[in-house]
Amino acid sequence: MDGVAEMTLFQQVHHLDKDVTLAINSLNSTISDGIWQFFSYKNSWYILYLAVVVILFVRLGWKKGIVALLACILCLTCCDQFANIVKDWVQRLRPCWDSEMLNRGLHMLENKGGKYGFFSAHAANAMGFAACSILCLSMDASRSHKFYNIAMPIWALLVGISRVFVGKHFLGDVLVGWVVGIFFGLLIGSLAQRIARPMSRPS
Repeated sequence: MDGVAEMTLFQQVHHLDKDVTLAINSLNSTISDGIWQFFSYKNSWYILYLAVVVILFVRLGWKKGIVALLACILCLTCCDQFANIVKDWVQRLRPCWDSEMLNRGLHMLENKGGKYGFFSAHAANAMGFAACSILCLSMDASRSHKFYNIAMPIWALLVGISRVFVGKHFLGDVLVGWVVGIFFGLLIGSLAQRIARPMSRPS
């Protein structure tokens, strides 16, 4: 009896996720479609990643900079590979592979890609990189980094929600991706701080 109740609750959440995803996905226009495609496209952000790496080395010096760089790479790797493991285990279809979502008018802006989408690696990677790099940059105590600390999470939020607008993920996929990204970002960023603490300050 409990199993039936749990399954019913899961189904209710799943249907709610579909409804909310379709409601968000339906808010499209020619202008916004281009914006969401830009945020969703991974290659759009290589320049941002490079800029962050440069900032980290300039502000932290080469020793702490290397620690920060390795921490960010490790964070992205953990988020991405953990997402792949969970996708293969859970095997929840992406909206673009769900016949019900397509019949209800899902607006698609990208190719279907892989079948499974829980959880969003885009959302996890972006939020993980944001959280990890913020903690790493905080090792530079010589100035405030308020703009960076606000801009990076906003960027990660936009990257994640873009996946709903392009039809590749349910909102639930993205929400879980953000949580996973925050977890790995804070964990690995904190580890980087511990490792770099004994190092001398940049001259």
